[in-house]
Amino acid sequence: MTDIPTEAPATTDATNTSAPPRDPAKRPGRAQAAQPVLEKLFELYPQLFGANFLPLKLGIFQDLLASQPEHFQRDSLKLALSVHTRSTRYLQCVAAGKPRHDLQGAAVENVAPEHVYLALLELFRRRQARAREDLRPKFRAQLIAAFEASGLSRQDYQARVQTNDADATALLEEALAEQAEKLARQEALLKAFEGSGKTLEEFTDMYGLAQRDVMAALDRKRRLGAAAARPANPQA
Repeated sequence: MTDIPTEAPATTDATNTSAPPRDPAKRPGRAQAAQPVLEKLFELYPQLFGANFLPLKLGIFQDLLASQPEHFQRDSLKLALSVHTRSTRYLQCVAAGKPRHDLQGAAVENVAPEHVYLALLELFRRRQARAREDLRPKFRAQLIAAFEASGLSRQDYQARVQTNDADATALLEEALAEQAEKLARQEALLKAFEGSGKTLEEFTDMYGLAQRDVMAALDRKRRLGAAAARPANPQA
């Protein structure tokens, strides 16, 4: 038995701002059928299924069947987890990059970058379908943040998150290009600052710059240096 999907599935339909919101968890028949099991999950595991959702560890379906055989049956549990993990609230916690948790509520693993991406993409589609304004700029900013948090190279990230959706791919390309331009500006700014011999305040006053921009470049340099100094993990 494969693991129950815990993120929005990759789809091949184009991002269509005129389409109705697509939230499978809100289909009346499915949601109603899953409700008794969802209530039992909330009762037994409020730290996972309560007021605040948390990403579930891969294999949680088998863990639930093994630990609570008197409460759960395979088909009804599968439906309930499908409804739960496709809900907007669940996708939001995945998109936020929170770690996956086991039945005891302990963080056990990070959510894979491609799962964060798929959650962001599905949330964007649902929100854009209801919004009057163009949400693509905000979505690109979220993609940039997700990419930077992944720690992957641009090439590796694109390989992990690729889908057959041409519009989604185009938005990702735009986001990564925007991020590359931002980094180029930061590097040029940092080079100018380090070569100026000025203090941060003097340098920013001289060129009419915001101190936060220089600080961002300095912070990135420190983070890159710290990452390079960490020993390689032979098990990775």
